[in-house]
Amino acid sequence: MTKPIKPFYFDLTEGEIAEFTQESTKILRSGNLILGDYTDRFEAAFAAYIGSKHAVSVNSGSTALEILLRLKWVEGKTVLAPTNTNFATVAAVIRAGGIVRYLDMDPASFAPSLAMVKQGIERHRPAGVLWVHIGGIISPEFPAAVAYCRERGLFMLEDAAHAHGSQLRGVKSGNLADGAAFSFFPTKVMTTCEGGMITTNSAEEAESARSFRNQGKRGMKFGGLHHDFGNSSRMTEINALLGSIQLKRLPEMLKKRQAGYDMITASLDKAGIRYVTARHMDAASHYKLIVLLPEGRSLDAVKKELAADGVIAGGGVYEIPCHRQPVFQGVDAGADLPNADRWCPNHLCPPLTSGMSDDESRYVGEMLVKHLT
Repeated sequence: MTKPIKPFYFDLTEGEIAEFTQESTKILRSGNLILGDYTDRFEAAFAAYIGSKHAVSVNSGSTALEILLRLKWVEGKTVLAPTNTNFATVAAVIRAGGIVRYLDMDPASFAPSLAMVKQGIERHRPAGVLWVHIGGIISPEFPAAVAYCRERGLFMLEDAAHAHGSQLRGVKSGNLADGAAFSFFPTKVMTTCEGGMITTNSAEEAESARSFRNQGKRGMKFGGLHHDFGNSSRMTEINALLGSIQLKRLPEMLKKRQAGYDMITASLDKAGIRYVTARHMDAASHYKLIVLLPEGRSLDAVKKELAADGVIAGGGVYEIPCHRQPVFQGVDAGADLPNADRWCPNHLCPPLTSGMSDDESRYVGEMLVKHLT
């Protein structure tokens, strides 16, 4: 390769840049910078794409998670959440007043197993579960976990920050459980620069979410009474415009990611290298390809070897699980989470973007084989 293959790519065509420039000029000239037509259109389009009845935009995926948990009234209640996730997942439970109890992970899916969920429910008697689709992979056991929770009157929420367009058994992530939170951070498969989205099929929850994002103002955008202890968590009109442009081309971007995934994993399959598969799904976002490192290979060493050959790996999804993070010491102290301790520091995410050519994808696969066998 003549130039390094990088793990991140902002996918925006010249035509889309021109569209963004033209429409953002209209926004600036209008003076209406929040909660206007662009926000309404983006929310409606996103709900239609996911298949949910409602979508409510906010300023970040972290905010989406916190509001989603507030909608479930978790204050003072226990919520099960995986430890192999981003800071924001666990922090959202705590900020919403909940009590975190960790779930371990199955290395085959990088998600909890159904058995882990059942054990956690029996032991901790939670109000519900906050599940994370790591890398955009929906575990094949997720529908059974949803059903198990619902049978017991517990909620199941999706942290779908990685899972834009991921689909299992005819249903997209964001509509598989009792509400979901998406992130539009710059590295995600689609972005609004900063932003997030809540999806729900409850009109009451959607209305409450709009209140929480807008200083607790129910039923109105500006002025009026403050009914809920909300915050200033709105998405701007310009962010919503970019989101609408990205959403229109999301299917094309996912198609390119799928092609790259197929080429890279073809090499991994031939070499017997283990990775978290998405082949049980109808479609996957392929936000991350999670490759399990062989015994005796360190993440830092493999990253350096790949970089020498022009493949810049982003490291792992989350190399340090939440129960090992300094800020969360004392949260579910003493929890036994052996799989997370084993695999969080011992996996690799190679470049996989919608900007990679076929030759680059094949090369990434070849270099993984070279350095992992």
